[in-house]
Amino acid sequence: MINGLPSKAKNLILRNNKIKTRYYALDKTGTSTHTNAELTKLAIEKLFDSKFGLNDMEVLSCGTTSPDQLLPSHAAMVHGELGGHPIEINSTAGACSAGMQALKFGYMSLLSGNSKNAVCAGSERFAGWMLAKSFKEEADKVAKLEGDGFIAFEKDFLRFMLSDGAGAALLRDTPNDNGISLRIDWIEQRSFAHELPTCMYAGSIMGNDGNIIGWTDLDQSQWTSESVFSIKQDTKLLGEFIVKKGGQLLKGLIDEGKVKANEVSYYLPHLSSQFFGPRIQKEMEELGIDIPQSKWFTNLSSVGNVGAGSPYLILEELFNSGKLKKGEKLLMMVPESARFNYAHVLFTVV
Repeated sequence: MINGLPSKAKNLILRNNKIKTRYYALDKTGTSTHTNAELTKLAIEKLFDSKFGLNDMEVLSCGTTSPDQLLPSHAAMVHGELGGHPIEINSTAGACSAGMQALKFGYMSLLSGNSKNAVCAGSERFAGWMLAKSFKEEADKVAKLEGDGFIAFEKDFLRFMLSDGAGAALLRDTPNDNGISLRIDWIEQRSFAHELPTCMYAGSIMGNDGNIIGWTDLDQSQWTSESVFSIKQDTKLLGEFIVKKGGQLLKGLIDEGKVKANEVSYYLPHLSSQFFGPRIQKEMEELGIDIPQSKWFTNLSSVGNVGAGSPYLILEELFNSGKLKKGEKLLMMVPESARFNYAHVLFTVV
């Protein structure tokens, strides 16, 4: 409810995205229970055991869309929560692919010989951005102008899509002593910002010319009256390009010999909504990419869309499911609609 009015879009959005459970770092009164940095700390601490502890960590690489502040960086705040000793840190910003960019930094650190281990994380705390109080002034303004007080669909849409949470992975230069490990064969990322406009944005508004106007170039009064710091998404642009460009990249990787579709045991797509599942499948079929639905693994319905944290949460669930066998290949796809950036990762179970 915003100013006493129920969302006009909620039921339609939930019917399309098929998300059954979402998580918020809030109590019933809307008071925060955890910061983003605290959520990330809790996820990382689950990596520690008798063989690898806090003081063994060499690199900390964290990605998020929703840091608790502009400065210091998110990874610095997570390091502060964790404690320990002096380490190398890296923060990646963006949307869903920020978690994979954090993973790639850790991966490259090991490949280059810079370190023997790296802890990588993806996390979000969206709930604070989506509370009704954040839209009160905009709703009041709309009520005076249009009489109903409903906020714009591109802002309301994401209030029923996003979850809070965090996931983390430990990268080492040797496999686990016991049980399975996932070897990273490659991480490929591509941005299409050179040809496509902004689709999802926060801390800004869309100008009449289609260009983004950042918060520093807006009057302070606009920050609240136009909900400048809310997350907005152009759903028409999303529907037109998000599947098409992801398919284009995957087809290119297959043509380059990076992966063979028939060798993929599990396909791990990060979906913002189940609405896109059939559309991705159709696009892959049209491109001649044969990865049937029986090989897909996603936990969107039960976990929700945790943005940069979702790929880690998908991997965590599958890794601990008891299903994986040595030699199997996992292909992960992480799309980001902010300005259309995509990550694909190939893992082998060893």
